[in-house]
Amino acid sequence: MRNTIDSKNWWTLPTGPRNTICDVAGVRVGSQDLRGEGLCSGVTAVLPHEGDLFRNPVPAGVAVLNGFGKSAGLIQLAELGQIETPILLTNTFGVGPCSTALIRRAIAENPEIGRGLCTVNPLVLECNDGTVNDIQALAVTEDHAQAAIAACGPAFAQGTVGAGSGMKTFGYAGGLGSASRQVTLPGGAGFDLGALVLSNFGQQSALRVFGQQLPPPGQGDAPDKGSIIVILATDAPMGSRQLTRMARRSAAALGRLGSHIGHQSGDIALAFSTANRITRGGADTQSGERLNEDRMDAFFIAAVEAVEEAILNALWHGVPHRGYDGSLLPAFRDRMAEVYRG
Repeated sequence: MRNTIDSKNWWTLPTGPRNTICDVAGVRVGSQDLRGEGLCSGVTAVLPHEGDLFRNPVPAGVAVLNGFGKSAGLIQLAELGQIETPILLTNTFGVGPCSTALIRRAIAENPEIGRGLCTVNPLVLECNDGTVNDIQALAVTEDHAQAAIAACGPAFAQGTVGAGSGMKTFGYAGGLGSASRQVTLPGGAGFDLGALVLSNFGQQSALRVFGQQLPPPGQGDAPDKGSIIVILATDAPMGSRQLTRMARRSAAALGRLGSHIGHQSGDIALAFSTANRITRGGADTQSGERLNEDRMDAFFIAAVEAVEEAILNALWHGVPHRGYDGSLLPAFRDRMAEVYRG
């Protein structure tokens, strides 16, 4: 987010050159929009690396802040501490076809999956875009998921695109956002951390931007019944437990913006490291560096700042789309202009 409210004394860490999750080397993001009569949805894909994730998973951790959600793959991720497929984001009823698309893709790369090899754990996370999108149409398909993966690259759009197309954040249009932070440790080692959010949560009257409460428009304020998916990536050599600890800090970012993590909110954060890729099979032992536990605070700060700014970026880039019932979510940019004109 740039040139809106004065934020120079709010952030403490520098951003990467793109200020997105793709500042972590090797991470790629792509989206596929879904538009039509009553439809405003899509799929967004995140690639932790561009190789074979089944053969070379990445270490990962997950924190379920509030479990009102229908995602796939989280139980095994929490148990084994690794990600072995691309990460797909979509709407609540799109989890099935997206899971099938990931399974087909993994089998195409490794034909013995489920036969001579173990099965694969597809990772799909969701938010409900039913305020804008006619979610009962069940319109997300495997082809949309494959197209999102094929579109992955270092540059990508934010706001009301891909999985974020029909999402609502603090009562405004906007769902997909990203930001990054650079971390320099006392010994001189430098690392990147990036955040990507699928944001669909928040009560309009509660929103705080850089600590300032933003006055809501005059209409009635709906209760918070939304969700958010947070994905954190880093090139720091963290293990699964450390990544889980970092993911858990996403809750602080939600609180800074004014969220109380509501009863019907599916708030899930996962984190992965591109360092120390895991080799499936192989030798009895595997070696690798591990981040000193005493250095975790720097990454906790980076995670909170990156997630908070990613949510603001989802809002800032949001373009209202007409809902299936004719309704139109307000634009955050327009509201900011009204408030700060005086």
